[in-house]
Amino acid sequence: MSSLPPPPRAEQRPHSFERHGVTIEDPYSWLRDPGYPEVKNEEVLAYLKAENAYFEAWKAPHADLIETLFQEMKGRMKEDDCSVPVKDGDWLTWWAFQPGAQYRQWFRRKFMGGPDELIFDEPAEAAGRDYFKLGALAISPDGRLAATMVDDDGSERFKLRIRDLATGEDLETVTEVGIGHPVWSSDSAAVVFNEVNEHWRSYRARLHRIGAPADETVTLYEETKDLGFSVGIGRSQDRSLIFIATGDNTTSEVRFVPADRPDAEPVLMSPRRKGRQYEVDAAHGKLWILTNDEHVNFRLASASPDAPAEWTTVIPGSDRIYLRGVTAFRDHLALTTRVDGLDQLILRDYATGEERRIPFAEASYSAGFGSNPEFAPGAYRVGYSSMVTPATVYDYHPGRDELEVRKVQEIPSGYDLSLYTTERLMLPARDGQRIPVSVVYKKGFEKNGDGPLFLYAYGAYGYAIPPGFSTSRLSLLDRGFAYAIAHIRGGDDLGYQWFLDGKLTKRTNTFNDFVDAAKGLVEEGFARPGRIAIQGGSAGGELMGVVANTDPELWGAVIADVPFVDVLNTMLDETLPLTPGEWPEWGNPISDKAAFELIRSYSPYDNVRAQDYPPMLITGGLTDPRVTYWEPAKWAAKLRDTKTDGNLLLLKINMGAGHGGKSGRWESLREIAESYAFVLTQLGVEQ
Repeated sequence: MSSLPPPPRAEQRPHSFERHGVTIEDPYSWLRDPGYPEVKNEEVLAYLKAENAYFEAWKAPHADLIETLFQEMKGRMKEDDCSVPVKDGDWLTWWAFQPGAQYRQWFRRKFMGGPDELIFDEPAEAAGRDYFKLGALAISPDGRLAATMVDDDGSERFKLRIRDLATGEDLETVTEVGIGHPVWSSDSAAVVFNEVNEHWRSYRARLHRIGAPADETVTLYEETKDLGFSVGIGRSQDRSLIFIATGDNTTSEVRFVPADRPDAEPVLMSPRRKGRQYEVDAAHGKLWILTNDEHVNFRLASASPDAPAEWTTVIPGSDRIYLRGVTAFRDHLALTTRVDGLDQLILRDYATGEERRIPFAEASYSAGFGSNPEFAPGAYRVGYSSMVTPATVYDYHPGRDELEVRKVQEIPSGYDLSLYTTERLMLPARDGQRIPVSVVYKKGFEKNGDGPLFLYAYGAYGYAIPPGFSTSRLSLLDRGFAYAIAHIRGGDDLGYQWFLDGKLTKRTNTFNDFVDAAKGLVEEGFARPGRIAIQGGSAGGELMGVVANTDPELWGAVIADVPFVDVLNTMLDETLPLTPGEWPEWGNPISDKAAFELIRSYSPYDNVRAQDYPPMLITGGLTDPRVTYWEPAKWAAKLRDTKTDGNLLLLKINMGAGHGGKSGRWESLREIAESYAFVLTQLGVEQ
């Protein structure tokens, strides 16, 4: 710290407003450029650049450590890695990296034999750009065209283009504000896609006939009734229907059109009903519906396309079995479930109802169905990993109940599974619940409280952090860390109720669970207070902000990536991209005083106080449409002016990237190396 220049200071400028009889002071509100999503205000940019310069000043003396970490991580990644080819009709398709390349190339060849064809060259497309992301590559049924979705600035507004695969030329740009995955009509003559509006809300599904003028593009559905609903599209596994779904985090509504007549009037499945979710697939002349209308852990129902609102239960809801997904293949219903927090993949026979679980040997793991585009695959592609087992691709052959290994993640610099061990703990929460925690460490780690611990969590939107494998994580394990994932409420790790118990009025359970999990790990001897590094991003960054306020003495280092920390201000501003759609998750403080008071009680930015804080690394993205750049910027500014310690506080704003950080596999690794270097230096771990 003594070698660093003085940290930047953002000027405090009086700004206040009143809601529900309460005056809110916000002296850093000026950091929000009024021209957003364009950020051109010179004072704002000057502050962000000053923070980045301060970050670079910290980084300079640690350049060797960062480079060492980066080279370790890079050495564990196969430079010329490639995917297992996926069969879809007459073609096999796969991606591959060339040595040294940041981005993939996409190839195909005829299933019965023929030359490899390069169909999309990401390195060439990304050349000269600070950011590049291929969001979708959808090949037409006749194999002649591809619909590509590209984001070249991190704003998550994708350009949808139609490419002639024979020539490699783009025939037309359909939209510059697309999102999601486009779907082709059966005759390859048209494409259905989603667009976002000026507030980055996916608000309509459109149909474009290839080669037709732009003004002839037809809107199939536009959401006009609910500001918080987003529109998405999909295709049934049997390819007979195109689905148009609209909804928010708690309510859904689905329509469909025939894939061979996409300009037909969309058929409404069942009208939206607040709190009811459903998703649909089609096969054998039936609709297959996964819904939470009768049980919190969902049931499976069927219906006729001629009477789509009349649902008949196929699998009733269960307190123990959480139904998470269904795909209707020709021979089986493929069910993704979770039992006692553990992934289970089930194949169900249509005629008999007989179910077969795909077998996995480890006691704790992460598994899911992979890319299975065909209606009648010869085997089912499955992905698998655990905290100690590298990512493995299988083909499951139901006829002989056998998993065929197609690929095991290769670690060129070497990896010996026998040197590491993993545990799954159930640690007590303050209200009597038990919190699942997955832990991995190198054998020889002593549970005497002296070891460093890295603790990660998310805890929102029903998203469970899987206990999967990470090559980057090995750089911590090999330096004596234990690495833990806390499966806290707000995720759906133990069923959908686990999610419900961490949202809205129960949101504080998420924060308490994380703190209690940390204390439980201390009790188990994994660390002591002050020797725990913690990390979370986005809503997990909100978690980091809350626990830094409430229990700062527990943490030795905090990494908050693109953190949702200005919760009250954001939820009060319905013009922001995600706000209306987020009210079912957090509450609506505009109309609901109780929600206002609850959010105000935990919002990290609003609860910064004069106390000692642990060392903190905060990141953001200038073009981020999910968590706007000014949230981490305002939070860092307030922390600098309020905290009473001399600990390091760093703010890094990616000036050419969005919510996911820098694009390209090596640039992403460098950011992880920076984060790990921050942790190692702040915890004083031997490097």
